[in-house]
Amino acid sequence: MNEHEDRFLRMGDVTRKTGRSRAAIYRMIAEGTFPPQIPIGARAVGWRLSSVLEWMESPKDYHAKCGKNLQQSANGISKM
Repeated sequence: MNEHEDRFLRMGDVTRKTGRSRAAIYRMIAEGTFPPQIPIGARAVGWRLSSVLEWMESPKDYHAKCGKNLQQSANGISKM
């Protein structure tokens, strides 16, 4: 997917795409095993389609990737 095809998904889109409930998604975010939401407005959040698709490719491995990215960010080395 190129960056022009990436878009924000709202919660309903995320639950339909992943098959997970709203509560499960927020629980996984708290555990660090699902991509966190991004503020897209004063009272709105969304998820990047690319992040959700990455999680869907390998949900069990996402935590390791997420933790690695957080560690790199803490060290000042960010891929973003």
